Order: sequence, then C-alpha cells, then structure tokens
Amino acid sequence: MKKHCVELHQTGQFSQFFLDYIGGKEELRAFYSYSPKLENFKQAIENKVFSEDHRHVLVKALQHQYANLEVSRAVSANIDALASERTFTVTTGHQLNLFTGPLYFIYKIVSTINLAKKLAKTYPEFKIVPVYWMATEDHDFDEINYFRLDGKKYQWNSEQTGAVGNFRLDGSFKEFLKSVSFAPDVFTEAYSSSKTLSEAVRKYVNSLFEEEGLVVVDGDDPTLKREFKDVILSDLFTHTPYEKAAETTEALGKLGYSSQIFPREINFFYLDQGVRERIEKMDSGFGIVNTDLRFTDEEMEKMVEAHPEKFSPNVVLRPLYQEVILPNLAYLGGPAEVVYWLQLKGVFDHFEIPFPVLLPRNFALLISPQVQRKMQQLNWSVEDLFVDIDHWKKTFVKTEASIDIELTKQKEIISTLFDAKGKEAAHLEKSLENAFEAGKVRSLKIIDQMARKLRKAEERRLHTQIARACCIEDQVKPGGSPQERVVNMMQFYLENPGLISELLDCFDPLDFRMMVLENEF
Repeated sequence: MKKHCVELHQTGQFSQFFLDYIGGKEELRAFYSYSPKLENFKQAIENKVFSEDHRHVLVKALQHQYANLEVSRAVSANIDALASERTFTVTTGHQLNLFTGPLYFIYKIVSTINLAKKLAKTYPEFKIVPVYWMATEDHDFDEINYFRLDGKKYQWNSEQTGAVGNFRLDGSFKEFLKSVSFAPDVFTEAYSSSKTLSEAVRKYVNSLFEEEGLVVVDGDDPTLKREFKDVILSDLFTHTPYEKAAETTEALGKLGYSSQIFPREINFFYLDQGVRERIEKMDSGFGIVNTDLRFTDEEMEKMVEAHPEKFSPNVVLRPLYQEVILPNLAYLGGPAEVVYWLQLKGVFDHFEIPFPVLLPRNFALLISPQVQRKMQQLNWSVEDLFVDIDHWKKTFVKTEASIDIELTKQKEIISTLFDAKGKEAAHLEKSLENAFEAGKVRSLKIIDQMARKLRKAEERRLHTQIARACCIEDQVKPGGSPQERVVNMMQFYLENPGLISELLDCFDPLDFRMMVLENEF
C-alpha cells in the first residue's frame, strides 16, 4: 500500500475537544497523567503497581477463557508472561459487532499490536502484550447486529435480551449466516463452531491476529469481578465514583468542553441470564429497573461478596475495571473514547489506580484503484478527498463554466441603472425612488433565476466530472459518514487477504494523522 498522511484538523471529522487533547492544550493537562508520547511510557511503567496475586488471578482467568480454543505459541507465551512483574499490557476494546462491524474495529487492534511492538523495541527489558477487551456485557444489540458491505446492510434479528456476549447462535443466526455465504472461512468457521456470540468473536479475532500474540480478554468473569468488589460497594453505597466523575465533568465544562458520558449515582447494571438492567437506590434498599427485583442493603452487600459477577460496570466504571484487572500501560480508542476517559481522572485518583497513557487509534481511509483513477481524472490530491462535496461542486462549476454563470456584470449594470434613474425620478416625485428600488429587486430576482438556469446547464455539461466526484464521495464518505465508521473490512479483505498484514506495515500508533492508503486490489 502507498501511504499519504493528512493532518486530522484538515479532515473536518473530529471534535475540537479531541484535537485539543492530541495537540497538548495546556488547560487539559490536569485531566490525564501522561501525554501520548513514547518517552512517557518509562514513567508509566514505573508507576504501574500490579501485585503478584492480581497477576495470578488474571493468568488463571485467561487460561480458563482460552481452555477450549487451540492457540498459537505467541498467544500462549503472552498469557504465561503476564505472571511476570516485567510484563505489561496495552489495550483496546470494542463491541462484538457482527463480522467485525466497521473498519475501525480492525484499525483499533492493529494500532494496539503496533504500539506493543514499538514499546517492546524501545524498552527491551520489559514484555508488552497487546490486548483486545471484548465488550461482552453490552446490552445494546441494535448497535452490533449488522454490518454494511457494498452499500447493503446485513442484519441478524433476535428476540434475545441481556448481555450480547451470552446471545446464543440459534436458528435465527444460522438463517442469517446463509445470507453471507461469501464470508471468508475465518468468520464462518468461528460462528458455525460456537454456541454464543462471545465465543465466536474470540475465535475469529484470535484467527486474524494470533500470530501477533493478541490476547482477548472477557471481563465478564467471576474471578476477575472479585478484584473489583471494593469499587462496586463504594459505587452502590457511597456513590463516590459519581461524585468524582461529576467534579471532573464540571471542571471540563467550565473550560467549554461538553460531556461525552453522564455519570449516575449508581454506575452498575444488574447482570443475569437475559437481564442487564440499571441498579437504582430506593427509599429502602435497591431496585432493578424494568424488573420486580428488589434487594435490601444487607442483601445487596452479601450479593457483592458472593456473586460480584452479577454487577456489570457502565461506561463510567468499565475503564477503571479494566485498569484494576490488567497490568495496563495504555488504552487506544476512538475520538469519543479518548475524550470521555478525561472525565474519569478524578475517579482513578480516588481509588489510587494509575491512569494509563491515552492514545487515539490510527485513522485511515482505504481508496480502491477505481477511486484512484477518478482522482487522477479530476486532478485531485488526497486533501481533496475531505472537502465538502457541495462546496467543491459549486466552486468547480463556477471555475469551469464557459460563461459567467453568476451574471455578475449584468447585476452590476442593472443595479447601477435603477439606482441612477431612481435618484433622477426622486426629483419629480419622492415615491418614485422607492418604485425604482422595488423594480431593481424584481429585476435582480429574474437575473438570479437565469443564473440558476445557467448553473444547471453547466452542471449538465460537466456531468461526467461531477459524477466522478460523487462516486468518490460515496466510497470515501458513504451516507455522509467517514468510511472507517461504515464500511466492513470484507469490502477490501475479500479481494486482498493480505489487508491486515499491510495495515500492520503501514500503521504507526504514535502518528496522529489520517492515513490515506492506496489499495492495489
């Protein structure tokens, strides 16, 4: 792949909040521990405290999670290495989208793997393990039950409820699978041999990245949740996480930055088979929203002690949970993720958990040979791929028009004529000046109508070039959204099975620019 880079602010796709963070704006320094630079990882390593007992729990949990999956030597070695005090992780996380969902799912993992490699090279005395955190406890099925390919939406409809990781790949899924018979074996084998969605995702992610040593972590694990009991109790009974997150959110608001997440007094869901519903404090005890379940304070406290797996953190506490159970140095996420982590600095500080280095994942735009040809025909640069198509169209038609389609001189002549004659007529009768002004307005409206007709005629004459630009726009920003947030990896992977290897060669996790990659297939 040939790579071109564009500064993120030139793409128009990112919030000012995010751009200020990666730009190192001084007023945001209080909301994170380390700026995203390679030299800051030395201090992050020194400050990361992770006990031998925690490591033992983590390794045992991972060995159990991988028990029924044949893994590569690289994955097995990385899991075993986590028992050592000289091993650390770098992590990304994502939902269990069908067939990986949008392209940026792959970009997150590739960025994380490459960061682990870069750190291992820079700090050879330590081992760095790349981790993908499966969001198995999410319950928003509508966000993950489809993918888009060649402009078509492929969707699995299911009546199941609760955490999506536990969704059974039942008869409805098998029917859905028939509609994607074109899918590569790495996916069909994973789905066909699995009982649940989380099992299938672990399998295909492992198949795609096992040679890179990627370790897949499922936080929905009783032994791992037990490490989080103190935070669960604090959230339920004193609401400290809410208070700390609210303080940080308010501080950011005073600086003009809007919230990405909204902390609640209780930031846990009650998790059981088919159920993931919010826990609410009541006048007496606790209630589970949308159910008849009620618990006294004593019953709730006993449940935390006996069954911590029944408590599922929301977006406010999931990052803290991750950092409690992993010897983690960095989290790589999308723009919204990076920004909402800044709202959580106070929560981390309260529980004395080191705040990781926050890095944006790599951003990329894959352009096919067809798009490359159309760009050459239009004499477009890679920067032109990010212009507003309507603005480009107006500018292009005006520049290429064979005549003055805006009738600028004619408007000036008419305005001058009516103004001059209006002043002359005013000597005869004052009201005539207003009459001439009204006539000028009507005449200019007619000229504007003629100008629009001329523009339409020029657009028809230039329809070939405009059609090329619209075709590029459709592939670069399908439906008006960035390609990486819409298009599934199979759009390119089916023709280029080496796609992931090429991305691994191109991505630099510390280069915060948009990469435009010319795909040769």
